Amino acid sequence: MAQEEATGQGGAGRSEQARTITVDSEHAGRRLDKFLRSRLKGVPAGLVFKLLRQGRLRVNGRKEQQGYRLQTGDVIDVPALRIDDAAVPRGAVPASLIDQLRGTVLHEDQDLLIIDKPAGVAVHRGTDVSAGVIEAFRQLRPGLPALELGHRLDRDTSGVLAMAKSPSALRYLHTLLREREDEIERHYLAVVAGSWPSEIEVLDAPLRREDARVVADADGQRAETRVCVKQRIRDRATLVGVRLLTGRKHQIRVHLQHAGHPIAGDDRYGDRRFNHRVASLGGSGLHLHAEKLVIPRADGTDLVVTAPMPSRWEQLLKAGL
Repeated sequence: MAQEEATGQGGAGRSEQARTITVDSEHAGRRLDKFLRSRLKGVPAGLVFKLLRQGRLRVNGRKEQQGYRLQTGDVIDVPALRIDDAAVPRGAVPASLIDQLRGTVLHEDQDLLIIDKPAGVAVHRGTDVSAGVIEAFRQLRPGLPALELGHRLDRDTSGVLAMAKSPSALRYLHTLLREREDEIERHYLAVVAGSWPSEIEVLDAPLRREDARVVADADGQRAETRVCVKQRIRDRATLVGVRLLTGRKHQIRVHLQHAGHPIAGDDRYGDRRFNHRVASLGGSGLHLHAEKLVIPRADGTDLVVTAPMPSRWEQLLKAGL
């Protein structure tokens, strides 16, 4: 049988025999391309997409689009492959990141792995990020090949982050976030500039993406954030509790800034003078923390996972700004 080859700049390679994969009920509903990328470890994504476009990688004997939703019992025919090592992205996870995340697990059960993500750590690999939380935990937990992010936190936001161990757990989380947003609770803490008005409890300015930023715009997407006062720091700052009702990009940061009370240390939406004062008192980084996640279970009970306020905030709160 002819082999499909992924070429690089030469070097050693390896061969993989043709095979068939039968889809079980756990993976029903997943996109074909995402399933293949999780099962064909070490095969460059570009080669997977090429095989799909050419109809060389078939489902039940037919060519399918990469967005095809798998069904239980589907049979996927994978042709023989030769992989040039130079064509495979290295993507090594730095040992320092592994060490940083090793002791961060807050909760684990058969469906979920939930951690206290440190500030400054990305949740996944990106243009300027060699590896993030998900890549690190796939290396830490090689026995969990289906591990996926259940939701996301900004790189500079710390706190509760959930990962799903199976496609069914991932689908359940996504259903909660898309269709049952009043049932799943995402609670945050933030230190904001000025004295937050107690009467302002709901922020609902629609949000729109504008290049790398997000702006409040009447024609944007629906967004709702609830806010309560936790502690007043004289009249210069306020520790607030925040609950997300929707999950737009940078939602909390933009809503608080739009209300006139930007978050301490926010280098994109913050107030430069306020940030300078915070830094002079030893306050480093964005002061936004995912404090608590409440996930309704199928049996009617709630899974409640909390992450303590970062210790680096304590000095700032005591300093009185």
